[in-house]
Amino acid sequence: VFLAIGTWLDALEFANELPAFWQGVPMVAFVALITLGALLVISGVQRERDISPLGISYRIALGIGLHNLGEGLAIGASFALGEAALGVFLILGFTLHNITEGVGIAAPIIRKNPGLPHFAALLLLAGGPAILGTWLGGFAFNPVLATVFLAIGIGAILQVIWEVGKLIVRDSDRLNINTLNWLNLGGLTGGIVIMYLTAFLVKF
Repeated sequence: VFLAIGTWLDALEFANELPAFWQGVPMVAFVALITLGALLVISGVQRERDISPLGISYRIALGIGLHNLGEGLAIGASFALGEAALGVFLILGFTLHNITEGVGIAAPIIRKNPGLPHFAALLLLAGGPAILGTWLGGFAFNPVLATVFLAIGIGAILQVIWEVGKLIVRDSDRLNINTLNWLNLGGLTGGIVIMYLTAFLVKF
């Protein structure tokens, strides 16, 4: 939830830099909605047995990876502008912030270790776009592509929220407890607070 809101705000920053004919803000909303719809259709086509905890982890890693592309763009752009100190600080800040994102990726597979190859693939999927974004931001920054990539990231993150929400509802039904309970609310609040505080260190 925190990443969806943060990515939306980042996308709006880039969208506001675009010429008026691009209609930046509607473009962000439409690309995000189309991405969300496409991912929901794809997940709906899959058979139920394919929607495994590992599959959820891959979807979370994809959404975070697209978000991290935007972070990489910010790092690369700071170096391109000659702000090396800012770029290094962003790297340190995003590293701290992304530790909490890694916890989110690992959470669905905590009960069953999928093996090192899958962990390596998840690492590459979530972290690789940050490297690509740094290159793009440093050598060939394009606000249109940045806006589109971030909008795609919003849609991917929203799809993850939908899938994780369904898992929570399913587990709550299995345990015969209300989905909206203090434990779930506390987990959501705790996650947002941790993400907010680590993001605060980046923005400070």
